[in-house]
Amino acid sequence: MNRVCSLVILLFISSIGSISESQAADWSQFRGPSGNGISTSTGLPTEWSADKNITWKTKLPGHGSSSPVLFGNQVFLTAYSGYGLKVDDESNPNELRLHVIAVNRENGEIMWDESVPPLNQVQKITKRIVDHGYASGTPACDETGVYAFFGTSGVVAYDLKGKLKWRADVGDGTAGFGSASSPILYKDFVIVNASIESDTVYALHKKTGDVVWKAENIVKAWTTPTIVDLPNGKQELVVNQKYQILGFDPDTGEKLWTCEGIQDYVVPVVIQNEGILYCLGGRSNRSIAVRPGGRGDVTKTHKLWEVNVGANVTSPVYYSGHLYWASDRGIAFCLNAENGEVVYKNRLPTKGRLYASIVLADEKLYITTRDNGVVVLKAAPEYQELARNEIETDENLFNASPAISEGSIYLRTNGYLYRIANNN
Repeated sequence: MNRVCSLVILLFISSIGSISESQAADWSQFRGPSGNGISTSTGLPTEWSADKNITWKTKLPGHGSSSPVLFGNQVFLTAYSGYGLKVDDESNPNELRLHVIAVNRENGEIMWDESVPPLNQVQKITKRIVDHGYASGTPACDETGVYAFFGTSGVVAYDLKGKLKWRADVGDGTAGFGSASSPILYKDFVIVNASIESDTVYALHKKTGDVVWKAENIVKAWTTPTIVDLPNGKQELVVNQKYQILGFDPDTGEKLWTCEGIQDYVVPVVIQNEGILYCLGGRSNRSIAVRPGGRGDVTKTHKLWEVNVGANVTSPVYYSGHLYWASDRGIAFCLNAENGEVVYKNRLPTKGRLYASIVLADEKLYITTRDNGVVVLKAAPEYQELARNEIETDENLFNASPAISEGSIYLRTNGYLYRIANNN
């Protein structure tokens, strides 16, 4: 009996180790597990095309600009169908359907596809809206399920088998660009920035969707919130909004500090490295470095630098003392993270705007253009293009940031989801 018990314990410990290792490899929210757009995965492909290094290709039931996310053997993403696929759509907005889709990680087969109708009045389709659509927010997932934010149609929660857990209304306000922020998970909470819908950040309970706390008066922020780690081991929730960068207690929603920020609306995600936050935004493009952990107005004590370069939509990555990003105007930037000085500024091979954010893995920077493939740069303080990869058979827009896990890149367009890996 003792030997059997010992064997059971060993198997249990082994299974925990396997789960932990698997979860560590997952890309479970927008811009990865840390929100920083960085993967530790190696052996990634530098080059691919329609007939090279495509492990599988899956046709999607609708359009979407959300990124894929991964948990275990499943890839999750959102899409929309039924209305708003083109500017001159004269069909009934109530025919809009908002999809959450689970795809088998190994073979690309759709495991389940669940959809819900609109919750509030649908924002009328316009050229601005159709540019990215009604499924822009990237879902977040863990062992409890997958959670998606659809703007005025609220937050939807499914378990990993596709059963609807709950649905929460977080407001019906709209703006010209529609909705864009993505939910994040913290302990038992789903945290959603509904600045556009209700000027509010909500913490909803994972099990029920009930409001645990809310922070109001969030101004012109399309950005996804960030959980940041402090040197003392504690954590804060940071939201970058128009005029101010805000720090909250993620357990209670209490506002802890404010810092004078960008004097315009904000979209890019705040990233962190070794106790410093890097905040981009604004149509005139600015970047700010600030230390978290203060109390009250920390503008004079915690703001480290501010420069007049940045990005209006896209988010950066940090690597080896430098910040890298590709602005929505199609320019690649490298900044010295210590002082904000521009190291390089280089035009990318695209004529269109960029909506996808840069990701870093395997000492390479992956930049998704809308119209000219994925540009791969060396992650170094000199501009060096390694490859430009197009999938010639797919004429759909590439709006979504890639997900990276265990040697594979997961890339979606308005029509397809791809798994890209070195297929030697």
